Amino acid sequence: MSVAPRIIKTQVGIIGGGPAGLMLSHLLAKNGIENVVVEKRDHETIRNTHRAGILEAQAVTMLTDTGVDGRVLTDGDEHAGIDLRFNGESHPLDFRDLVDATVTLYAQNEVFVDLAAARQRDGGDIRYEAEVTEIMDLETETPKFRFTDADGQLYEVHADIIVGADGSRSFARRQMPEGKRNDFKVEYPFAWFGILTEAPKSAPELIYANSPQGFALISQRSETVQRMYFQCDPNEKVENWSEDRIWDELQQRVAGPDGFELKTGPIFDKTVLGFRSFVREPLSHGRMFLVGDAGHTVPPTGAKGLNLAFADVKVLFEAIDSFYSTKSPTLLDGYSDLALKRVWKAQNFSYWMTSMLHTPVNADPFMTRRALGELETVTSSRYGQQYLAESYTGWPHA
Repeated sequence: MSVAPRIIKTQVGIIGGGPAGLMLSHLLAKNGIENVVVEKRDHETIRNTHRAGILEAQAVTMLTDTGVDGRVLTDGDEHAGIDLRFNGESHPLDFRDLVDATVTLYAQNEVFVDLAAARQRDGGDIRYEAEVTEIMDLETETPKFRFTDADGQLYEVHADIIVGADGSRSFARRQMPEGKRNDFKVEYPFAWFGILTEAPKSAPELIYANSPQGFALISQRSETVQRMYFQCDPNEKVENWSEDRIWDELQQRVAGPDGFELKTGPIFDKTVLGFRSFVREPLSHGRMFLVGDAGHTVPPTGAKGLNLAFADVKVLFEAIDSFYSTKSPTLLDGYSDLALKRVWKAQNFSYWMTSMLHTPVNADPFMTRRALGELETVTSSRYGQQYLAESYTGWPHA
């Protein structure tokens, strides 16, 4: 005998309680729109999942101007440029000079902590350790989904709108019927080997290095903790890499006639990060809408992942707010097309940065030299630098 679910009625049901889902929940609540967030993981797991984060100024504004804790301003690390390094030489790009913009280094798990605290402070209905098992009636005016909480209790959410914000392995995305969806994707033949280390900063700005040994990114986390990556095989095993071997590999990839040397320290986290380009079209079906990684993923080279998610949220929030204030679905109907314009711009930029900076598998001599020619073209032209700077710091939200 099956047990009847407990019914929850709300205006917007949000599947996924990461930064995208919580930001949407926060914005909706500020405008008096009821919502429930259901998240499969527990709070501490998300809080302790270390993910880098480079926030465009618009993403920072979304946090600070809407009443989320301002730690991004006090603990975040504002950057006014990056350093493209190739042929052993550094080529700094000054974003303030080029496009009058900056970005802020602030880890994604810290963004989550701030948003989760804001929703708790404001009495938000956030259900952690709750797994969605079924989504129903998407083509009706009352879409529904069922979830089971940590105690095994079954619930059924009745809403006007459902949002899938449940990441790259999205359950919500899989409920869109075949024949009404298209997937576009590219698999990359390499991954990133990432570390967190207790060390001082090696440079004031992020270094994106192209080298014969492969790509490397020298990033920061704080004054005492740094994050660095190097290009590797997707099947690489972290246990095969000692600290000495890691530092030797990273140093080789940034070495040059200027004698640049990394500042080293104990490594306390190692991971292999695979990546791909993916877009689902459309980003909606019936009364369900996808945001962030649920609808698209980009390689991390262009620093677009979380920024794209927040841009989606901005567009969808305005559409939902219009739906309730005007009773018109016009902006909701246009959400996917509008959001996808920025998504494809970001896909192009991320693919371009990835192709230009990574050493091709099997190191085809022509492609290797072509990439160096492209780097030379970009860095020797103010217009080339401006294109990269504008794309990296972000286009205006729609």
